[in-house]
Amino acid sequence: MPLILKKAIPLSILLMLSSCNSDASNEGNSATIAEKTPGEFAPEKIAEAASDETISLESKFARLALNCVARQYPNKIAHVLSSGEDVKSPQELYPIFYGCFDWHSAVHGHWLLVRLWGQNKVPELDADIESLMETSFTEDKIAVERQYFLGNDRDSFERPYGVAWYLQLMAELREVSKTDGPKAQKAKEFVEKLAPLEFVIIEKLKKWLPKLAYPIRLGTHNQSAFAFGLILDWEQSGGDAGLGRLVRDKSKLFHQNDENCPIAYEPSGEDFLSPCLMEADLMRRLMNQEEFSAWLSKFLPNIPEDGSANWLDVGVVKDPSDGKLVHLDGVNISRAWALDGIASALPKDDVRIASLQAAKKKHADVGLASVSDEHYSGSHWLASFATYYLTQRGIKITDEVENTQAAAPSLDESE
Repeated sequence: MPLILKKAIPLSILLMLSSCNSDASNEGNSATIAEKTPGEFAPEKIAEAASDETISLESKFARLALNCVARQYPNKIAHVLSSGEDVKSPQELYPIFYGCFDWHSAVHGHWLLVRLWGQNKVPELDADIESLMETSFTEDKIAVERQYFLGNDRDSFERPYGVAWYLQLMAELREVSKTDGPKAQKAKEFVEKLAPLEFVIIEKLKKWLPKLAYPIRLGTHNQSAFAFGLILDWEQSGGDAGLGRLVRDKSKLFHQNDENCPIAYEPSGEDFLSPCLMEADLMRRLMNQEEFSAWLSKFLPNIPEDGSANWLDVGVVKDPSDGKLVHLDGVNISRAWALDGIASALPKDDVRIASLQAAKKKHADVGLASVSDEHYSGSHWLASFATYYLTQRGIKITDEVENTQAAAPSLDESE
C-alpha cells in the first residue's frame, strides 16, 4: 500500500446515521443497510467506529459505502420517460444500483465493498458485505436491471462512465473467484448472476465504439479515456477480448499522435477527472516502457526533472456541499492514481518520476483528507475514488497480467 497512508492527514470519517434513516419512516425503500443485514450494522456500532482512531481507512471507507448503497434518497436519475409507465422510484427502476445518489455511484460503491472484501482488508465487515451482496446480487434483481438497459432510448444510459464501472465490478468479482480462499465460490456465484447485464453492456459498447468519431475529452462522466482504461483492465481480468480490441484500436486512433496536452488549463470548475493525465494513464496500458516514455515526452513535455511538485496545483473546493464543485475533491484523488500509474510505466531511472511522485503525494494528501460524511454530495462517491487509489487498482492488474510494463505489446504490433 502506498506510503501516503501513513502520512495522510488524519481523517475524521463519521458515518451516515440520522440522514440515512430520516426518510425511512416515510419511504420504506430508503432503509439503510442497518435494517437490511442480519449482522445488524447498527447505528451505535457505527458511532463507536467513527470515533475510534485505530479503525483503518479501508474500514471507514467501507462503512461509508455500506451506509450509502441502500440509501435511496436523495437521488438523481438520468431517465428517459417513454410513457407514464416509466414514472417509478429509483429502486423500482434499478433494484440493485438505486442507492448512493445515482446509478454509477451505487455501482462503484458495490465495487469498493467487493474490492476490500476480496482483498481481506476489512474482515470485521465481511459478514455485512456478504449479506449485502446476497441481498443485492440476485437473478430477479439483475433481470430488472438488464431490462432497464434494453428499454427504449437507453443506449447511452451511463455510457461510458457507469458501464465501465460495472465492468470493473465484474473484474473484481472474477479476480476473487480465482483465489483459493473461502470467498472464491461466493464470487463465482455473483459473477454468474450479474453476467446477463454484463453481456448487454458489452453488446451496446461494441455497437457504439465504431461510431465514436472523436475522443471525449471532458473532465467528467463522459470522458472516454478513463472509461477505456477500466475496460482494458476488465478485459485483462477475463472480460470480452473483442471489446478490448475495439477499445485498444480506438485508443490508438484517438491518442497515439497527441502532443502538448494543455494541462495548464486544468482543472475546469467541475472536473473530477483530468483529461490529460487520464489519457496518459490509458496510453501506458498500450505501450512498452520505451514507447511510453517517448510518447509522454511529446504529450506532456513540461514535466519537471528536479523532483518538484509545483508544476501541478491541486484543485480547490470552496463549497463541499455543492454537488458539482465538490468534484474537485475527486480530481485530486484521481490525479494521484493517474500520476502513480504514469510513473509506474516509466523506466526506473527516468528523471521525471520524482516530480510525478511529488505531485501525486500533494494531490493525495488533499484528496484523502476530503473524504468524510459531512456532506452527502461528496460522501456518496469519494470513498470509492480513495479506495481505487490506495489499493492501486489499475496498476495492480497491469503488473499481475503483464508482469512488467516493459513486456507490454508494441503499439505497432498487430492485434
